[in-house]
Amino acid sequence: MSEASLARIHASVDAYYSSTVEAFGATPRGVDWTCAATQQLRFVQLLRHCDKTSPASINDLGCGYGALLAFCREREPGWRIDYLGVDLSGAMVRAARSSWPEEPGVRFVQGTRCPRVADYSIASGIFNVCGAIARDDWERFIAGTLRELKTASRRAFAVNFMAVLDPGSSGPRELYRTSPDRWTEFCEQELGARTTVIRNYGLREFTLWVDCSGGVPSSLHEPGEGKRAGLRG
Repeated sequence: MSEASLARIHASVDAYYSSTVEAFGATPRGVDWTCAATQQLRFVQLLRHCDKTSPASINDLGCGYGALLAFCREREPGWRIDYLGVDLSGAMVRAARSSWPEEPGVRFVQGTRCPRVADYSIASGIFNVCGAIARDDWERFIAGTLRELKTASRRAFAVNFMAVLDPGSSGPRELYRTSPDRWTEFCEQELGARTTVIRNYGLREFTLWVDCSGGVPSSLHEPGEGKRAGLRG
């Protein structure tokens, strides 16, 4: 997509999330999630396949105020991570730096892409709020971001998406919803990566785990998973 179109999308996302963090502070509502419980449930899925038995570097794209880092410290205290949080909102980055005083292995930067290659890259919720942006433009933005995440990830990256609503249901029109097939096919055919679809974890969404380490691309579903996602929280 053109640089001008991408700049408009970045400006729209920046304005939206800067307004939420200024209104609600360094809280789940400040990054437009309903509560801490569902925010943490998403982190469980995004990190599910990470090897937590050895040290690892993590890029957190759309890091907000650093909630993923707090989750890792609480749930995996023995996992040594080198963490880089990246957010295009200056207000978010200021909130993150205020919450996390300087310490080795923790850094927050303002930007639109990960400036280093890490073992894993994580992006939670960054593809949800499209606002008034045309769907084709939004999907070009997603495709470009997925390409950049693969480039920035040594082992794998994980992202999540809102699932398509059931027939007869309705929801906010400013949210982007999609089926897993749209983006598993992209990751396999365009990125040459093996993908795993994670869903049925109680939210009307799904998570894609994308293996960047090589091998024959082949989309998978977690054992026991059905066709439908649960209700969104």
